[in-house]
Amino acid sequence: MTISSEKFREALRLFPAGVTIVTIQAPGYEQAHGLTVSAFASISPEPPLIMIAIDHRASGHEMLEQEGATFAVNILSQEMSELSNRFAWIKDEDRFAVGDWGTAVTGAPILQNALAWLDCTIYNRYDAGTHTIYIGEVQASATPGAGTPPLIYWNRGYRYLKISEEPTD
Repeated sequence: MTISSEKFREALRLFPAGVTIVTIQAPGYEQAHGLTVSAFASISPEPPLIMIAIDHRASGHEMLEQEGATFAVNILSQEMSELSNRFAWIKDEDRFAVGDWGTAVTGAPILQNALAWLDCTIYNRYDAGTHTIYIGEVQASATPGAGTPPLIYWNRGYRYLKISEEPTD
């Protein structure tokens, strides 16, 4: 017997997660797409692999299923909560109308002032319940916001990291 989805969500909301915007470019689609994602993790340094999990109902899921689709993971700094909300909730406007967007190797949009970004080709796909896990092979990356605190999502809200220096003896 498994637990209910409500109990599952209740437990997982207490695990802090970084916040990213995943952007997608796919053959046959005129426009790129982007969505806010916290289901992101590193997998392997050799080859450099990461994973994202995308709900089957998400608009970007269909694009990621296309042969030749690419994606970028844009890791957000704590000043980017409004941009995160834009990519989570705006439906009818151009989500990319706000932000400093460019491209790297694959053609998927990258946020040029993100904390960091990873530009990926799809290495593999795995069906997992209501989501698909996409393994991305990183083709390019940059850390333009290195040193800036990340945006964190915890207990159903954005949180901000307070950085304190450890005393040195």
